[in-house]
Amino acid sequence: MSATEKAISEPEPAPADVEVTTESVVEAILFATDAPVSAAKIAQILAVGTAGDVKDHVQSLNDKYVESGMAFRIDHIAKGYQMLTLPAYKPWLTKLMRVRGESRLSPAALETLAVVSYRQPVLRAEIESIRGVAAGDMLNRLRELNLVKIVGRAEELGRPMLYGTTRHFLEVFGLGSLDDLPEIEDVIPPPPPPEVETTETDDDGDGVPAGVVGGDQSGSNNGNSQPTVEADSDSGSDADTA
Repeated sequence: MSATEKAISEPEPAPADVEVTTESVVEAILFATDAPVSAAKIAQILAVGTAGDVKDHVQSLNDKYVESGMAFRIDHIAKGYQMLTLPAYKPWLTKLMRVRGESRLSPAALETLAVVSYRQPVLRAEIESIRGVAAGDMLNRLRELNLVKIVGRAEELGRPMLYGTTRHFLEVFGLGSLDDLPEIEDVIPPPPPPEVETTETDDDGDGVPAGVVGGDQSGSNNGNSQPTVEADSDSGSDADTA
């Protein structure tokens, strides 16, 4: 393979200590994807060489992985290539997947954790007041995951427990301390813009609020209640008669 074929033109120059080649780009593509990619698709992304050349690059990479004792290989599955770990590492990866599954938080748990993190030390009653639902189960779940702990008791009737976050909480969310939490204004979406009342123009050119009909169009057929209008003295007797 010529030097021209190995060189890959980049939109931005690579760092001086990184040599970008066709083979390394193939490796980067397969490293970044979570699904098999066909050789033809990789060649299209490269804009250099053919699907056959991609297969040669994959073989060369696998040879290097074997020589270096790497824990993964590039396998040909589902008519494409994907970087996968070796079966020998399954026991440890199974534990990892189990931990990830157990640590996945529901929206309700995330809401509860957000209240605790920003209002700590916080009472369970205060959490429930903010969220509008019972928080006991969510707090227990967060304690099981070592994200929330009991930090003390309030100096009030019954000495209710106070909740706060743990050091593990900081590790999970990549925070150095609670001071690194984003400002509350940055995580709360802005309120929706106020509704603007539109008007419709009648035949005389007068503006009439949209959705409001004239007196001769009572709209009684649609079952909607009508606004109460004070009757004059002449119409009162007719209403009694009716």
